[in-house]
Amino acid sequence: MYLEKVKSEGIAHLSYIIGDGNQAVVIDPRRDCGIYVEIAARHGSRITHIFETHRNEDYVIGSLDLASLTGAAIHHGRALDFDYGEPVDDGDTFDVNDLRLEVLETPGHTMESISIVVRDRGADGTPVGVFTGDALFVGDVGRTDFYPDRPQEVAGMLYDSIFKKLLPLGDQTILYPAHGAGSVCGEGMSSREFSTLGHERLTNPALQRGAREEFVAFKVSERHHQPPYFATMERYNQHGPPSMLVVPMPPPLPAADVASAVHAGAHVVDLRSPEAIAGAFIPDSLAIPVDMLPGYAGYLLDYGRDIVLVPEHREQVLQAVRHLVRMGYDRIVGYLEGGLHAWEVSGRRYDRIGAVHAEPLVERLRSDEEFTLLDVRKHSEWEAGRLEGAVHIFLGELPDRVDELDRSRPVVTFCGSGQRAIIAASILKQHGFEQVEDSLGSMSACQSIGCPIEGS
Repeated sequence: MYLEKVKSEGIAHLSYIIGDGNQAVVIDPRRDCGIYVEIAARHGSRITHIFETHRNEDYVIGSLDLASLTGAAIHHGRALDFDYGEPVDDGDTFDVNDLRLEVLETPGHTMESISIVVRDRGADGTPVGVFTGDALFVGDVGRTDFYPDRPQEVAGMLYDSIFKKLLPLGDQTILYPAHGAGSVCGEGMSSREFSTLGHERLTNPALQRGAREEFVAFKVSERHHQPPYFATMERYNQHGPPSMLVVPMPPPLPAADVASAVHAGAHVVDLRSPEAIAGAFIPDSLAIPVDMLPGYAGYLLDYGRDIVLVPEHREQVLQAVRHLVRMGYDRIVGYLEGGLHAWEVSGRRYDRIGAVHAEPLVERLRSDEEFTLLDVRKHSEWEAGRLEGAVHIFLGELPDRVDELDRSRPVVTFCGSGQRAIIAASILKQHGFEQVEDSLGSMSACQSIGCPIEGS
């Protein structure tokens, strides 16, 4: 028997392949699905079943392409009408030689959510592990805000799924969730990606709210962000996404072609570091350092527009393409050959963003200088601690709320470390703000030098 976890960095998606002998099963495959075929072949197995724990909101599922490669059957919960695959019911079992997989209906995160219990038929059948999808994580539980007209009901469903179906499997049961720390599907997940139901019962903060009413009140009070791209992911994952058996590699483009793409309305996405972007960038481009793409592309990029990338090196292009196609962004038409240097030597105009150190930033806040300190962190970060006088607009909402800012005043963008601040600065530049600066280091720098922080 074997079990391997496949982690998709950025979106913090965890998928799994489990097998015994000549058969294997995949749970929640990602879109670039060739890796599961490679793992199965290495173990001398054939993939016979694919399970989707729910209709995922944050990435494109790879089930259809994987099924076309392997002939495997696709299974998902009956409570949602999918255009492909076969529905399963509570208690259905699937034998993979000495492995027995049992379906548990575990609604709450979504109505059709299921978990897959793993039993060893060669032993006594006691549960060995459980694939919980987005119902139960290491250190957190699934979000329940996708049904805003039924908040108490769905939170109660999740409580019942966890306390009446999952935890009774036994403290020995190994937990295999669909996401780890950094996922938009929760904010309290541990960076540790291994646990048992018994350990979670003892340590998971959400599970310490033992009374059903207390758990429901806790879930209803949560405040999550919902990126606009979730709607596209839900549509793709219910009706079937476009096929993508091979991850595309966009071609290099000369500066003239990038300029033409800008004129034609393409997104020009600058993948470089905040420091590099602040020094010089293409006017009207959108700065999203490559590590920030999974978290914010879904708020800021339009599926109906072409995408051109501006990298520091080719590896950034490969990394960005993987992030983007897993989120369904397929119109990546190329990248700037030679990087920004090619743009500069072509004689085309470039822009820059001033950098502000944390210490003079605090001095400016204490003075009579008129400027706006724009904090673009998440609501939970803002509530945990902020600089006096700052204005808060979450980064994902900024394009729709820029008119709330005074264009006549300089704006300094601020976040946790400067990564999101450079994105915000580029958005303001796109919207015609002329006096824009970025607080490199932002809150991390402030904490290092002892800035006065409210609310901490």
